[in-house]
Amino acid sequence: MGWTTAAMDIRYGHFLMRMTKNGNPGSKIDAVNQMKFCVFLFCLLALCAAAFSGSATAPVMPTITPVHVPDGGIQPQTAVDRAGTLHMIYFKGDASAGDIEYAERKAGATDFSAPIRVNSQLGSAMAIGTVRGPQLAVGREGHVYVVWMGSKQAKPTGPNGADPILFSRLDDSGKAFEPQRNLMQYATGINGGLSVAADQASGDVYVMWHATGETPGEATRRVYVARSTADRKVFARESAASPAAIGACGCCGMRGFVDDRGAVYILYRAAGDNVHRDMTLLVSTDHAKTFRATMVAPWKLDACPMSTNYLSEADGRVFAAWETMGQVYFDEINPRTFDLSGAFSAPGDAQDRKHPAVAANSRGEVLLAWTEGTAWSRGGTLAWQLYDEAGKPIGAEGHANGVPVWGLPSIVADRDGNFTILY
Repeated sequence: MGWTTAAMDIRYGHFLMRMTKNGNPGSKIDAVNQMKFCVFLFCLLALCAAAFSGSATAPVMPTITPVHVPDGGIQPQTAVDRAGTLHMIYFKGDASAGDIEYAERKAGATDFSAPIRVNSQLGSAMAIGTVRGPQLAVGREGHVYVVWMGSKQAKPTGPNGADPILFSRLDDSGKAFEPQRNLMQYATGINGGLSVAADQASGDVYVMWHATGETPGEATRRVYVARSTADRKVFARESAASPAAIGACGCCGMRGFVDDRGAVYILYRAAGDNVHRDMTLLVSTDHAKTFRATMVAPWKLDACPMSTNYLSEADGRVFAAWETMGQVYFDEINPRTFDLSGAFSAPGDAQDRKHPAVAANSRGEVLLAWTEGTAWSRGGTLAWQLYDEAGKPIGAEGHANGVPVWGLPSIVADRDGNFTILY
């Protein structure tokens, strides 16, 4: 308003001069006209200032862009390192015996690099069922780690010919991945849940999967973790992380994650008494030596729902997303107390929502994405909803066609606060 007042002062001074100029009576008529003009101009400038002020404070909606995975790939997994480089892996080929590709996009770039094959043996990866696909983590100094469930033809195998947990890392040249190797030393019986997490400060890497416990059956199945310290290439023998009494749902996926404070998170589905398919969070603050278990969401079901889940972090805020009874949810996890704030669901009623992903941007806005209509050997539709920092939906629900068979989404938030959903 300061500059509009100054403009008025100038014009009012000119008006006074005209009123007294040479005592000319006609100047009074001019003065009246100029007064009218000044009043009109003042109102116009005030309206412009108000409009300018309103536009400056109006919220800017982030852009949400759904993008298909390159080369007809499926099951993208993404991670952003501290330099802002986006790392991505995706699956290609026969879902029961295919390959994993890796590409990166530097901060500020628009295109991904040429893909590099991760698995050293062709056809040694699998993605069938959506819950068995490869997982990605980025550690200290941008080191890239990938873990996957080996196909029936994969080498090396696990103990006594068991399906292996295969692992590789991007070599120091950044142009090829090291030869794949098996990390499973004794915890066999993997069926549908594995993940990898990396500490970008310490260099520790954690590979986790759920497998047969001391006695066969889902009700006693457990989550196991193998740890490698300080960027070393050697992993310790896996150890049990979850309570035996709550089991693990054999055909459900899982997700591991390390936050900026070094806490290790594992999100998976339990199977207590073969019916308590509760979403469960494991957290460790002592480098995976011990874990505390918290039930995130109950679900009584005498069958495996073949679900996946998601963990992410943005500006110190940790988020989890999961499915319960055909609906998808997200929640924020306090990184100091590990308490959950209270779940938010996707809008409306639904019975066929699966494979959620969640991410937040620098403004605190949260994007939840999921699939609709997907099932065994059937693709579907991508859907998403934006929320404010308090969990209130912003705008309308979005949709995009073309989720492929065994497909799922992954979300990336850029430095400008915009989102990309890869699917």
